[in-house]
Amino acid sequence: MTDIPDPVELTRKLLAYKTVNPPGDEAELARFAIDLLEKAGYAVSTRSFAEKRTSVIAVLEGQGKKRPPLCFTGHMDTVPLGNAGWRVDPFSGRQEGDILYGRGSSDMKGGLAAMLAAALRLAELDRRGADIKLVLTAGEEHGCQGAVFLAEKETEALGDAGGLVVCEPTANYPMLGHKGALWLEAEALGKAAHGSMPEQGVNAIYKIGRAVTRLEEYRFDADAHPVLGSPTLNVGTISGGTNVNIVPDRAVIGIDIRTVPGQKVERVRDDLAAYLGDEVRLSPAVGAESIWTDPEDPWVREVYDIMEPLIGETPGIRGVTYFTDASALKAAMGHPPTFILGPGEPSQAHKTDEYCYASKITTAAEAYFLIGKRWMGIG
Repeated sequence: MTDIPDPVELTRKLLAYKTVNPPGDEAELARFAIDLLEKAGYAVSTRSFAEKRTSVIAVLEGQGKKRPPLCFTGHMDTVPLGNAGWRVDPFSGRQEGDILYGRGSSDMKGGLAAMLAAALRLAELDRRGADIKLVLTAGEEHGCQGAVFLAEKETEALGDAGGLVVCEPTANYPMLGHKGALWLEAEALGKAAHGSMPEQGVNAIYKIGRAVTRLEEYRFDADAHPVLGSPTLNVGTISGGTNVNIVPDRAVIGIDIRTVPGQKVERVRDDLAAYLGDEVRLSPAVGAESIWTDPEDPWVREVYDIMEPLIGETPGIRGVTYFTDASALKAAMGHPPTFILGPGEPSQAHKTDEYCYASKITTAAEAYFLIGKRWMGIG
């Protein structure tokens, strides 16, 4: 018998690992998870896209293989603490009533802990009719680096899946998809000159200003998604020039585009480059595809039936606006139906004094266990 840790206590242990990204350094947390999973009978392998940037793939073999593997996935890194002071130690896992504080409590070490606790329980079951797979990724907060590395460089190790559960924060509401993201840097170059003789230079800020004006008028050639809504574009940053009395020779803006199913980020980037013309040069920073699962997929009803008594309502068809590692993993694993489902509070992600409700971590662990059990044909 494996000693099954309490998922809330396990969350507290995970919070103590400082996996703030940058720099990330998920290796120690990965070793902790590997030890738990190997003792329970999982076959574990690791892949690293850089030093100390370790992702984990763990497989619990079933018997009979009546269904392809069910995969649970989550990331180990967190965003930085921010500039504001915290009321609590962000790595202590301090609990006040039902509230568990800590950087990553909602995004998403509470989900990781629930996933691991459920995985250990599933390992104790007999007559497993399918494999259970866990993918713990590094570097999600900087454009899904670990997941992209696995999807592009380690497809054989990653393998396929028949269903995918992404344990990101949804307050335990099962979500069927999310928007994609395309983050671009648009650069305009000019020619420096003395500010008293601007006719001798080329002002890069004027160029980038014209681009910003055009972007405000840009319209996507895409229909709104019935659940996720319309694609969006936001100019989030702007910089340029070195001194007030110098004609600026460089200016840059940051563009955040959120796509919907039916759009491909590469096509959107090409269309935008053609729209803006030769005055600016676009460089991609992040490109993550949107995902969507057909509500008529039979597994959707299975998961809804499991979640209804746990959340106290019949789930409706919903999605989230943020993107996840599923942007890379879903296609690489054979396009399985996918849920985003985790105990974290979406409103707490990246905030000072971030917290998660302890009771929702416990509920998520039970949900993952029941979803895995049903997938394996038990009970």
